[in-house]
Amino acid sequence: MNETHIRWLVRGLLAIALTAIAGGPSRGQSAGETLFKAKCVMCHGPDGKAEVPMGKKLNVPSLAAPDVQKQSDAQLTDAVTKGKNKMPAYDGKLAKEQIAQLVAYVRELGKKQ
Repeated sequence: MNETHIRWLVRGLLAIALTAIAGGPSRGQSAGETLFKAKCVMCHGPDGKAEVPMGKKLNVPSLAAPDVQKQSDAQLTDAVTKGKNKMPAYDGKLAKEQIAQLVAYVRELGKKQ
């Protein structure tokens, strides 16, 4: 393992430990929602509609929009993993399970529209 891998491993273990100490996501909040609030809100907004300054500046689509919601889970997973347009890639930054949790939360946002 090189130094970068060790840093990521330590950060991941620290995040797991802190989550365990804090009792995990708050009641009623899914792991996907917790991740979304930590990683996605700046551009996608708290409701996923991208009605925030950065979302407007980057012309980010609403995650509740039919064009987004009609995509398969595999397509959404690919977008989060590899990035899309101006969205950064989260491969290596999030575990596959975390990306799946985000995709599930994006589906929830589509239901709230």
